[in-house]
Amino acid sequence: MSDACTPQNGFNYIKAMLLKPNMNWAANQGIALPTVMATITASNEFLQVDFSVEEPIDCFRAEVMEDGGHSWEDSCIEIFLQNPANPAEYYNFETTSRGYLLAARGTDRNNRTDLDSAQLAQVQRSKQLASVIGDFVCWGMSVRIPASLFGLTSFEGVQLRGNLYKCADKAKTPHYLSAFPIETEKPDFHRPEFFDILV
Repeated sequence: MSDACTPQNGFNYIKAMLLKPNMNWAANQGIALPTVMATITASNEFLQVDFSVEEPIDCFRAEVMEDGGHSWEDSCIEIFLQNPANPAEYYNFETTSRGYLLAARGTDRNNRTDLDSAQLAQVQRSKQLASVIGDFVCWGMSVRIPASLFGLTSFEGVQLRGNLYKCADKAKTPHYLSAFPIETEKPDFHRPEFFDILV
């Protein structure tokens, strides 16, 4: 656990998860898929998710060059969180391998409000630069979300529900992985009915 996420008064939560493909989705069939591990660390003030990604070269894409761009088209890790202060809505934090972030809030995929630049700046991102090893690209990303973004003073005693994802819609080989199963006919991450307990 990083020192930056070490709690000062004892609240501490760590959980490791493997993101998995839904093999009923045609996009995930007959291809070499990424391996993605996520470690969730919660302290009073922050939720931090550390992703470690190893993906075939054809799964990798890195063309988005700014916050607020189409992150999901690149190699991207995503954190979807039900708003603990307003469970009727959820946030999506979508971060590329370069560290560019798209984030929004709303009640469903169509009714979303993008976070402004000041809010985006509160979400700290730390990247492990991509490296090519044989036919694979390896990279990592840490995303640190403050409780204050939800209007909370602390995550202590708060149950956080959501899901974690990996995708790259415009890579040569698109793919879709999730921490918790999504029982739909085709990939759809904006499905809060499939959220589960992250913390």
